[in-house]
Amino acid sequence: MNNKLNETMIKGQITISQQHWGDHFGKPVYLFRIENTSGAYIEITDYGATLVAAVMPDNAGNFENVILGYDSLVGYVADECYLGATIGRFANRIGGAQFTLDDKAFKLDANDGENSNHGGRSGFNTRVFDHELVEDGITFTLQSMAGDGGFPGNLNLTVTYRFTFYNQLSITYSADTDEATIANFTNHAYFNLSAKDEGVFEHSLKVYADELLDVDAAYIPTGLINAVADKALDGSVLQGKLKFAGDEITGFNDCFLLRDADDNLMKPAARLVHEASGRTLEVSTSYPAVLVYTGDYLHSKSNGSFQRSFKPFDGLCLECQYYPDSPNHAHFPSTTLRPGQAYHQVIVYKFGVII
Repeated sequence: MNNKLNETMIKGQITISQQHWGDHFGKPVYLFRIENTSGAYIEITDYGATLVAAVMPDNAGNFENVILGYDSLVGYVADECYLGATIGRFANRIGGAQFTLDDKAFKLDANDGENSNHGGRSGFNTRVFDHELVEDGITFTLQSMAGDGGFPGNLNLTVTYRFTFYNQLSITYSADTDEATIANFTNHAYFNLSAKDEGVFEHSLKVYADELLDVDAAYIPTGLINAVADKALDGSVLQGKLKFAGDEITGFNDCFLLRDADDNLMKPAARLVHEASGRTLEVSTSYPAVLVYTGDYLHSKSNGSFQRSFKPFDGLCLECQYYPDSPNHAHFPSTTLRPGQAYHQVIVYKFGVII
């Protein structure tokens, strides 16, 4: 990480600083750091409202970056794996790249076979957001015009990152629209609490869910809801949960339905632990689900945190969100957003160490 940051704001125990990080189609791009007095910090860029780094202590007091990222804007512009990005307008897949809303059919960008994934070619991960410094954090705003990726309505999105003295990172998503549309936003950080070039095999993961979505071979929900059964993530080491067939490893790309998910109140989603470093991550959210993705298809064009191209299982994603393909399943929680309604959802990542 580049330490030559220009300090711009100090708020009590939190310092917010920024530097010019490059330009994208003539628009300046900035890298921001939010640091607390313990020495822990996060870095974010307004390109994709992307989480670039989360530098956290291990149980010996060593500070290291626990998410996958690149050292320059060039890496993010070339990236096709959504590293740390804000995902929109719709997180994960919509089957057949189409949906019907109020008896009107909408055709979306098909960027994943015949399906739409992460907003299609107009995904928010490639957009430069406007920004404003706020107490303990940064607010990013973006206007998505009607027709972006095929989605209806002019949509205004606000994403606010806040970081505390207690190494807690919160991400709040707020949105409104002038026409009925669908909306589902998340963050696509790949976590590796070891901060080492060793994959996530020795991480333990607990997900607070008893059910998950049934999906087809293209990861499109069938509409059925299954018990977690042999996919239960109960705090065991991940290596024992993966399927090995020679050189082929099959991990998780599954949407788990969180307990007590019928309301928008905060609830626990997942707990990730790396025993050797002592680092922990507690995830909570107001969303009804978390998609666990172990990075099976992770490949990068640029060198990243490990001074090489990223490969499968280097990191894992815990994407709190609504269900994939919700607009095509009436019994799934609704992702419809109408004029006069306010979208408001929260994801919290609490970093810690085993005591």
